Parts: sequence; C-alpha cells; structure tokens
Amino acid sequence: VFDVLFSLAYFLRIGTAGLVAQAVGARDPRDGLLHVGRALVLGLGIGIFMALLAMPILAFAIWVLAPEAGVEAALADYFHWRIWSAPFSLINYALLGWFYGRAAAKTGMMLQLLLHLIDITLSIYFVHGLGWGVPGAAFATVIGQAVAALAGLTILVRHYGGVRALLARIAPGEMRDAPAIRRMFGLSRDLMIRSMALMGAYAWFAAQGSRMGEVPLAANAVLLNLLMVVGFFLDGIAQAAEQLTGKAVGANWRPAFDRAYRLSMLWGLLIALGLGALWYLSGPWVIGFMTTNEDVRSYALSYMPIAALCALTFMPAFVYDGILIGTTQNVLMRNGMIASLGVFLVAALALQPLWGNWGLWAALHCWFIARGLIYWAALERRKAALFA
Repeated sequence: VFDVLFSLAYFLRIGTAGLVAQAVGARDPRDGLLHVGRALVLGLGIGIFMALLAMPILAFAIWVLAPEAGVEAALADYFHWRIWSAPFSLINYALLGWFYGRAAAKTGMMLQLLLHLIDITLSIYFVHGLGWGVPGAAFATVIGQAVAALAGLTILVRHYGGVRALLARIAPGEMRDAPAIRRMFGLSRDLMIRSMALMGAYAWFAAQGSRMGEVPLAANAVLLNLLMVVGFFLDGIAQAAEQLTGKAVGANWRPAFDRAYRLSMLWGLLIALGLGALWYLSGPWVIGFMTTNEDVRSYALSYMPIAALCALTFMPAFVYDGILIGTTQNVLMRNGMIASLGVFLVAALALQPLWGNWGLWAALHCWFIARGLIYWAALERRKAALFA
C-alpha cells in the first residue's frame, strides 16, 4: 500500500535532482537552495495531507485488495501507525533529490543506510522484544524515516552555514515566485502521471499472471524481483546521468552533455550484458533460493531465458529516464511513458492469447523497447533546443 502511495510523490526526488543539477551547472551560488526549499515545503504539505486522509486511503486500499479478515486487521494496525511517516518520507525524497543533483550520492546512500538500520533494529526490538506485533514494525519505520529526515535537514543547514545564513540567502518573496512554482507543479504533475503509467504496466502484468493461476503468478513475481535487482545496478548509471546531463544543460555546454550521454549508454550496456548473463547462468541457484515450491521453481526456470533478456531490452529506457530527469524533459517522459504503455497493452492483448505467458513476457519486451525508441527519437529532436 505504502509503496504505491509514496511512489506517487516520487517526483519530489527525481524532479528536485534535475532542477538542482541544472542549478549547479549554471554555477548557482546557492546550490539549488530554492528548488530544494520548495520541494521540502511541498513534501511536508503532501505528507500531512496524506495523514489527514488516512481513513479514506485505508478504506480504498481494503476495497482494492479485498484481504481476508485477519489480514485486513493487521493491515489496519500497520496503516494507522505507518501513515505518520508520510511527511518524513516525502521530506527524505526531496533531500535525496538535492543530494543527487549535487553529485553527493554517497551522502544520500549513508542516510538511507541509517534509515534502514534504525528500522530493522527497532522492528526486531519492538516486535520481538516488547511484543508490540505489527504496530511495532510500523512505529519502527516512522522513527527511522524521522531520524533520517532530521539528519538530512541538519546536513543541508550546515552546508549553508546554519539556519540564519540559510535564510539570509533567500530574498523575501523568492519562495513564492510564480513562474518557478508553476514550473515545479508542472514538473510534479507530469512525473506523477508518468509514475502512474509505470505502475499501471506492472500491475497489468501481475494481474494477467494471476489469471493464469497461482504458479504463473508466483513464478513471474520471482523473475520480476530478479529484474528489479538488475534495475538497482542500472539505477546508479541513471543517477549519474541525471547529475551530469543536468549540469551540462545548466552550463549550456553541449560537449559535456554528449559525453555524459555516450558514457551512460556505454556503461549501461556493459552492466546490462554482464548482469543478464549472470542472471541466466545463476538462475537455477537464485530461483531455488527465492522459493521452495518445486512447481514455481520449474515454471520460473522455463521462462528464465526470456526474462533474463529484459536486462538488455529495458536498459536504454532506464538510462534515458536519468537523462530526461536531468534535463527536466518532464513532458517527454510523461508522453513517452503513456505511449509505450499503449504499445504494451496492445502487444499483451495480441500475444498472450497466442503464446500464454511467453506472450506476456514478449509484450513486456515490447514495452521496454518502445520506451527506449520513443525517448531516443524525441530527445534527438530536442537536443539542439536544450543548448539554444
């Protein structure tokens, strides 16, 4: 529930990263302070709004998921505590965008490690030590998010020399600058729509798998989790592309952009080929580790070749996401994702009745390839305008 809910506000991370990277490239002496400031205010507001709407959100989630009575009770117990992490979680999104935009990814990583270390430690203590059960796990997450947000804000304030020095860098009325706010909201709107389309594609894939039975559903989930592992590695390339291309656009320096573009694609290709081959060769061992059900193991292994190929076909779209975030081409991202979603749905409706689960995975490849091609064609037309 919270993965979906908070992902709708992920634009706070990716939008802020692109704007801050461009500010750094333009040699903004304030290092994108206004961009992260507006993102923090927006994140805090959205987080509080989510907390106030806790009951309607929970009711909608229960209606969609239709859990059994025992699961519904546990979900409600968890939800009522975890929802209070919303303001802190969205503040952390904005702070991560600022860190990544300034090429301070190591700091962002350390804050995430701090968050998860606190979450895991307190979850064990609250659940097993104090016997708080499900609410204890949720409360641990709230504390972890709050501590990470406080630590991140402390780093931000110290970067600018303290609270007074930070406030002195912001002229009266700058935070309310109408064109900048309209740009931020436009960016947020487009990236939210893009996130909804992205989640819609994976939800459709999962739903189609469930219609084929429990074994195909479970096997596809195992294979998708392996794909997400590949995505974690490619995410590093995408984040580097965000910062480097954004900085190049901010500096209005085309050669730097072209070099970052080429290197991002090259390293993305090398990592995708390596991880795809590793996935294929180690698939039997990894799948055996992830599930003990023999039927699921056998089914997943039969579809491993077409699934492992995804490491290669989804690489261009993944890297282009980073490039488009850095250059704040939010409309292109939104439209490209919607158009490629249409390609995926058409392919799935045409291929799945013919080839079953093979057709469903083939449709996923069509989606990845369509995204990459759409982004490539659109960006080629806009490159010159980025440096006009």
